[in-house]
Amino acid sequence: MSIVDRLKLAFEGFSTPLLPDDYTRLVNPLWSARELRGRIVRVNRPTEDTAELVIRRGWGVPADFKAGQYIGLGVRVDGRFIWRSYSLTSAPRSKDGYLTVTVKEHKDGRLSRHLVENVAEGTVVRLAAPAGDFHLTDPIPSELLFVTAGSGITPVISMLRDLRSRDGKTTPDVVHVHSVRNREDLLFAEELEAMQSTYPWFRFELRVTSEQGRLDANTLRQIVPDADQRTVYACGPSAMLDEIEEQFPDVRTERFNLDRGSTNAEGGLITFPGRGSVEVDGATTILEAGEQIDVQLPYGCRMGICATCTQQLAAGIARDLRTGATHVEGERIRTCVCVAAGDIELEP
Repeated sequence: MSIVDRLKLAFEGFSTPLLPDDYTRLVNPLWSARELRGRIVRVNRPTEDTAELVIRRGWGVPADFKAGQYIGLGVRVDGRFIWRSYSLTSAPRSKDGYLTVTVKEHKDGRLSRHLVENVAEGTVVRLAAPAGDFHLTDPIPSELLFVTAGSGITPVISMLRDLRSRDGKTTPDVVHVHSVRNREDLLFAEELEAMQSTYPWFRFELRVTSEQGRLDANTLRQIVPDADQRTVYACGPSAMLDEIEEQFPDVRTERFNLDRGSTNAEGGLITFPGRGSVEVDGATTILEAGEQIDVQLPYGCRMGICATCTQQLAAGIARDLRTGATHVEGERIRTCVCVAAGDIELEP
């Protein structure tokens, strides 16, 4: 038993009505068993609109995860915690045990703006355990093709760092094709260049769309002639992923943004019993509709992955922006990715 665990047991005898957790958090904010926490120990800014956060784990935060997974991050902004999910960019089993995420600022992203422009070293944040299905499999395929665009590179850099740590031990043949609008937008440029010059199993191809046009399936096959024989992982804009999924049926994909025009949902009146109603269009998610009238529904990733936002539909029809699937009365829906197809009502 560790010294910290012994201290917790010692507190139990005289901590009523408070719990030992209430005292240990006074000593160190990361010593909390009731909620996962971390402390930002370093903030790096590789570009003007990007921040890399290095986070020391608190009690209970898993030290291990699968390369490519994301983590939930809760930060207090204007007195209220805002949660978003970000891909982990550190490798699993890193020597220092720190977790890193790399956040790109979005003009409509309240938390991303705060993290890039304002967050300071020493900030204590809340965490959700690593999760997600976009990760390297075990065993690792012998030939890999990573296809990424923009900030879609973030989960893949974790995979590459993991593979680098295994160099000489089950290292596959890897080709990484990455698309950016402008050359200065490339994240991890020096690291990728160093990997390509150091490791014979890794090849990196950069596509600058402002100079060369957008990356499509035909161009991908020109760059990587044996693409169809490789295991493909892709992360980036929906239009790119839709085409890659059509051309490579077994591809593993990760989507960061919703396709707001992917359904024919017409919108309608959304009622939150006892809390209010709001009329919205077919591109506004139920979660966003609630926020418009200050109805705070639970959420985590805002991408339809973590299921934190799940609510039961009391009346009406909702459609999933990711899949187009229809949900009816009595079904449980993910409010962060579902929109109204006519008037709907949630269970209280």
